[in-house]
Amino acid sequence: MTITIESKLQVLKNGHVTSPKGYSAGGVHCGLRKTKLDFGWIHSENPATAAGVYTLNTFQAAPLKVTKESIEKEQLIQTLVVNSANANACTGEQGYLDALETQHKTAEKMGVAIDHVAVASTGVIGVPLPMEKINVGIELMDSQNSPENFEKSILTTDTVTKHIAVQLEIDGQTITIGGAAKGSGMIHPNMATMLSFMTTDAAVEAASLQQALREVTDQSFNMITVDGDCSTNDMVLVLANGKQKNNILSDQHPEWQVFKQALQFVSKELAKMIARDGEGATKLIEVQVSGASSVTAAGQVAKAIISSNLVKTAVYGADPNWGRIVCAIGYSEQPLDPQKVCVSLGDIEVVKNGLPVEFDEAEGELYLGNETVVLKIDLQNGPHEATAWGCDLTYDYVKINASYRT
Repeated sequence: MTITIESKLQVLKNGHVTSPKGYSAGGVHCGLRKTKLDFGWIHSENPATAAGVYTLNTFQAAPLKVTKESIEKEQLIQTLVVNSANANACTGEQGYLDALETQHKTAEKMGVAIDHVAVASTGVIGVPLPMEKINVGIELMDSQNSPENFEKSILTTDTVTKHIAVQLEIDGQTITIGGAAKGSGMIHPNMATMLSFMTTDAAVEAASLQQALREVTDQSFNMITVDGDCSTNDMVLVLANGKQKNNILSDQHPEWQVFKQALQFVSKELAKMIARDGEGATKLIEVQVSGASSVTAAGQVAKAIISSNLVKTAVYGADPNWGRIVCAIGYSEQPLDPQKVCVSLGDIEVVKNGLPVEFDEAEGELYLGNETVVLKIDLQNGPHEATAWGCDLTYDYVKINASYRT
């Protein structure tokens, strides 16, 4: 009998990035927003092995560049700072200098090495970072330590905070992995205006952690979409401070796959939280593609469906218009035989071997009215599968983004 990773994990009630040993986090109001928390931090008691994955957008924001450069030097991060309301993107040389100043002053405040500080920003693009306010935030670090404050400080148009923590046994030690994320709009595969930070008290070898994060991201954060826009500031970081003194995990460790699957579980849950909280969204959509000729093909078909505005609006309106799903499958440009494709709305089969199946329209409408809608596609063209997540497209999405800066 195959044992799933879920059976080995304990999901902690109200788990956070500080659930693993040796981490603190907090957030304060420094004036970037009118009243809400807008400057947050995560701090490890010791330098932690670090790995990062970043947006593919050509216009990469200044803080992303600074963080990427620092991690590439030593693969170690001890303190992370994040501001909301201002992306510090498309701000030229001054934006880069401001990100460096943030890094240097944080290092001084926390008594850590400069290159052991990661910097992240999210918010409006093209506006200079008001450093006098950022400096206020840095000076207030450690004054309001709580993971809840951190989670609130990184939000923009999000309606809820996003956090999780799990525990598992490795080398006889209880290993904890925690995570927090933000993201609601400008979300599209290859990352979006989303930030995600994961922490663990496991000891992990740097190169293996980086490879694991890339693979995990491809199956989680790169498989969500809200509106098809890929942002300038996307970043996923994972820190491993080794507080549990396990044998160093690497791809040669006998329980490496267990750890990697746990990291993937945390990533997928955070990714689904982002998709569910899409701007104006009322429903989470999950697209399950099976029977593909390759994992890539399965992923591309899933992304085509979850990115289709016609599919997203049909789900919003509870319209079982399966033709929109088939259309998206067809333009995914992946190898498939149209005469083998099967489509189901949950357990309601609507297409079999490329042809429509008679079904109860009222039953289809009732199913699409659920808060979570699963679309199942079997290509019958191979053994591979993939899953993508997104949300419905509503009137409120237009309202939110028509007045984002005001």
